[in-house]
Amino acid sequence: MTELLEQAIKHLQSLDTERQDAIAALIMEELEDEAKWDTAFAQSQELLADLAAEAMTEYKAGQTQVLKPEEL
Repeated sequence: MTELLEQAIKHLQSLDTERQDAIAALIMEELEDEAKWDTAFAQSQELLADLAAEAMTEYKAGQTQVLKPEEL
């Protein structure tokens, strides 16, 4: 465990039970969301590679145009 995390936990221990549970719930939600993003990203690599290959094929075939943000 890192020193910073140890300090945070020590501080949390001084809070009342309600606040401890509220902060614990926020931390658990964040960890679960992070795990979901990691899984989604890991599962999307093949799709991203396919999309990149398709974009390159279109670019090489002259089927793309320069993006001009000021004209959007």
